[in-house]
Amino acid sequence: MADDAVSTPFHDLSAYAALPRVSSLVLSPDGARLVATVSVLSTDEKSYVSSLWEVDVAGERPATRLTRSTKGESAPAFSPDGGLLFVSDRPDPGDADGAEQAAGLWRLPAGGGEAERLVTRAGGVSGVGVAAEAGTVVVAAGVLPGAVDGDDTERRRERRDRSVSAILHTSARVRYWDHDLGPDEPHLLAVDGLTSPDLAVGLRDLTAEPGRALDEASFDVARDGRWLVTSWKVPHGHDEVRVQLRTADLVTGETRVLLDDERFSYEHPAISPDGRWVAAVRETRPTYDEPADLTLVVVPADGGQERDLLPDLDRWPGGPVWSHDGAAVLTTTDETGRGRIVRVDLGSGAVTALTGDDGVYAALQPSPDGSDLYALRTTVDEPATPVRLDPALPDQRPERLRGPAERPALPGTLTEVETTADDGCPLRAWLALPHGAGPERPAPMLLWVHGGPAASWNQWQWRWNPWLMVARGYAVLLPDPALSTGYGIDFHRRGWGTWGERPYTDLMAVTDAVVARPDIDAGRTAAMGGSFGGYMANWIATQTDRFTAIVTHASLWALDEFCGTTDLPAYWRSQFGDPLEQPDRYERNSPHRHAGRITTPMLVIHGDKDYRVPIGEGLRLYSDLVHHGVDATFLYYPDENHWILKPGNAAVWYDTVFAFLAHHVLGEEWRRPASL
Repeated sequence: MADDAVSTPFHDLSAYAALPRVSSLVLSPDGARLVATVSVLSTDEKSYVSSLWEVDVAGERPATRLTRSTKGESAPAFSPDGGLLFVSDRPDPGDADGAEQAAGLWRLPAGGGEAERLVTRAGGVSGVGVAAEAGTVVVAAGVLPGAVDGDDTERRRERRDRSVSAILHTSARVRYWDHDLGPDEPHLLAVDGLTSPDLAVGLRDLTAEPGRALDEASFDVARDGRWLVTSWKVPHGHDEVRVQLRTADLVTGETRVLLDDERFSYEHPAISPDGRWVAAVRETRPTYDEPADLTLVVVPADGGQERDLLPDLDRWPGGPVWSHDGAAVLTTTDETGRGRIVRVDLGSGAVTALTGDDGVYAALQPSPDGSDLYALRTTVDEPATPVRLDPALPDQRPERLRGPAERPALPGTLTEVETTADDGCPLRAWLALPHGAGPERPAPMLLWVHGGPAASWNQWQWRWNPWLMVARGYAVLLPDPALSTGYGIDFHRRGWGTWGERPYTDLMAVTDAVVARPDIDAGRTAAMGGSFGGYMANWIATQTDRFTAIVTHASLWALDEFCGTTDLPAYWRSQFGDPLEQPDRYERNSPHRHAGRITTPMLVIHGDKDYRVPIGEGLRLYSDLVHHGVDATFLYYPDENHWILKPGNAAVWYDTVFAFLAHHVLGEEWRRPASL
């Protein structure tokens, strides 16, 4: 029952793929320029390419595009003189024809003109940190083990010429999400010479022989350019890691441990404007009995006792951002299917919610004079867009700025659903309804379970977008069951180590409440999910036949098998135990043990390059379904990972899901997608 009265980008996959996607925001040191990163479909429609756009801080002029190379630009950062630094593997005019390109550091002059490449190296560069006053620049870069000052050009050439791809591992972690770890080791390199007239740039290694300590590291450079702080992974037990905070002197190269506690990990450090303090996210180490919990802490920059900034706030904070004067720390939290910006006064400890529960915020950018706060705001029914707020006013509504992308028209409306779990716990969900749905025209319903599981259906999704399903006539139910964020640690604890119990009954309770509505067709329902949501889809299939079809993407199937093949087995064992010594949770929660119960038709989707949930899970699931005579279909991607990233493959993903659900839920004839 697709709504044909009004055409939106969600009625046409090509139009949806062409929508611009805003992903980051950075403010210049003088507060005059605001730059966003925007991804758009490439001209050949085979990938997404990012570019940098300037957003008018006054909200008057339309956004203007600053860069437009075919390779794209990312990681923008301003230097004190107003120059815009960024990372790109675009070719330099001085390169020889056919020269291999690696990501380099570029600068776009403050007054405009051509961008110039400042740093190039065989292994490329990634993240960028800049001292707001001194202009000192530090880049993150992959370096082969044993290289001096990050120079590994000859060794890379030798590996390439000899076609060597082997990686020698000496620590437990070998893969992460969608890529191998190594042979590069992440380093932090100081960029010297940027202020000299001849730009005789050199690189100085600040982190000699770090091993895997800087994998996914976050770092911050002090305003005076004399030191930095970074997260630093250290071994914990045989195959676990915890995260310290370490400082590095940018003059002497000396390093020291700032925060280290076997009970915690520390991430996202941020140095106060006066250089006296470091704020960071502190996470307790999860155990078999207790999930992790997060808070914000602050510690003197020269060492000492840390202080919990949020002892009474039962929500998990995002990375900290200092106010312009260092008197407060700003952060974000999830909040009952939405989000908030929170301000913590450093002196009094007072916690102020700057926003109501009206959206999810990211990329907080306080102005240098303290007058404004810029951020990206998103909701379930609106993509990320730049906004302006007051950095001290409580419970305010943000002012939308003229961003690089217009808000797309939607094919339906969003409403909220509330009910109660069988243990008395309040539950809620979003319900996206197609235009025209009502008692006279009830819509088929699709239960869509989020991934994570420490996540929430509280913001816009490009990868798994419910509005594409709404455009085809489905009401899409987006619940937050036990383990979701934004409801406090007790709500999360309800599902810890018992994925097939409380999260499942929560999902069924919300489903019961929604199918009782007169605008929902209770006889035509389906369920789907990816990652943790895929696990839940599999578990649902083994526990009930109430749904007429189930779609499962990148899903866990045999838990004991999964434990040893995922990229993070130590985290998995912290929650479910050692499968040899503590098999109980594996046996009680593994869907594969109930394969013979499944009668619902299932579409299985998996990518071969998925390292978080390895392809063996999808292969065994499909094999077990076929063996038990289940009506099963397998959509397999040899070159995709946990995410289906190529636009053509993403379109096939949706086309196949549309066809599968139309056949089993709507009773239409099966139509094989044309490209398959």
